[in-house]
Order: sequence, then C-alpha cells, then structure tokens
Amino acid sequence: DFTRQLIDEMEEANRFGNAKAYKCALGALKNFNNKELLRFEEMSYTYLKRFETAHLKKGNSINGLSMYMRTFRAIYNKAIHRGIVSSDTYPFKKYKIKSEPTAKRAISKEKIRRILDLKLDSDSPLFNTRNYFLCSYLMNGISFIDMAFLKVGDIIDGRIQYRRQKTARYYDIKLTPQLSSILASYLIDKDKTAYIFPILKRKEIQDQFNDVQWERKRYNKRLKEIAILCEIEEHLTSYVSRHSMATN
Repeated sequence: DFTRQLIDEMEEANRFGNAKAYKCALGALKNFNNKELLRFEEMSYTYLKRFETAHLKKGNSINGLSMYMRTFRAIYNKAIHRGIVSSDTYPFKKYKIKSEPTAKRAISKEKIRRILDLKLDSDSPLFNTRNYFLCSYLMNGISFIDMAFLKVGDIIDGRIQYRRQKTARYYDIKLTPQLSSILASYLIDKDKTAYIFPILKRKEIQDQFNDVQWERKRYNKRLKEIAILCEIEEHLTSYVSRHSMATN
C-alpha cells in the first residue's frame, strides 16, 4: 500500500527515524481497523474522531494522539501531492489536531554539579552514561542519535558543527573547557572519520540505527541509576522526559 511505499522510500534514503514513526502509525491503524488496508476515502472526519476516542479511552496521552494524527496528515498530503487521492475528501480541513503543553522543568546547576562530582571509574557501566548526559547538556540538548553520529571531523576551530539527523538543520556549538575535558578521552588516537562516542558498533546504516536504539534504552536505564545515586531522581527524570535525547 501507499504508506508501506513511503516507508520503503524513507529507509532507502536512510531516514530511519521517520520510517519508524510511519510504521508506528500504520500499526495503530491496523489495530484500530482490525484489517490490513484502509482506503484514503475511509479516513473521514468521523473516522478520525472515532480513532481519537478509542486512543484516549485506553488511557493514552493527547500528545501521543497528536503524533499519530500528524503522521496521518503527512501521509494524506503526500497522497494528494502524488495524485493518488483528491483533496476534496481531505479530512484535516475540519479535524483539528490537539496537543497539550509539556511541563518545562530545568535542572539546576547544583544538580548538574552532583552528577559531575559523582565518583565513577572509567570501567564503570555508568561512566559513559554520565558523560553522554553531560555532553548533551553542554551541547544545548543535542539528541542522542545526533550525538551518536558525531565524528572527530565535526570538531572545527574549537566548535562542533553538525546537522540534525531528523531535520537536517545546521548547528554550530562552541566547545567550552568543561565540554572539551569530557571529550578529550574519546578523541585519543582517532582520525577525523571516526565517531567520537562508542555507540555505533557496526558499519551498515540500518545496523547503526539499531545500535542507537539499543544504546539509548541502556542509557535511559543507567541514567536512572545515576539519578538515584545523586538523589535527584525526580529532577533528572523530568528533564530527560521532555528532552529530545530521550526520544531521538
């Protein structure tokens, strides 16, 4: 079907994050319909309201619903653009996608200091986790996937320059002395083509994205252990949960 075609195109273009979002949306539709295929004409305003009701009735969040609806809308827009369906049946003229603001709680410098001062040996399972978190914090909240793909060659004239995997937006971040001191041990004996952090284990791009997914799960689990050791569990969990590093 058309959505599967879009997923294949994204994977061929190495846009695995977007492909995963489309797969999740497709799975949600299949579960709701109890059938494999859905025609675009069936996705009416009434259909979307029924999907909304069923989603929220299960105790799911409005923002989770919003993610699905934005994906449905994107698929429908692509279908219209390619002449697969008429814009006359477009349901999002009437259906408005809902969202809720997320709580914004900053983590204080005092809490960051506790993480910095935590005594960890370099062979500790928590050592890299602590460094990943601090590097994310010091690099203005770089996402986990973008950090995984950073290369030594992205460090230019005392700055880190990269493009986001998700949006291709360009970032140029100054290397502070604190950030430089953390990165130093990861740069030893590496050429410009090497990845800075030991997150990616394999060479094929699909395998690398799987490496990121696996390491991110382990990162989130170990970060909770660090939060407990530093007695800042609530603060750190709140900070990470609203942060791109927890999801991308």
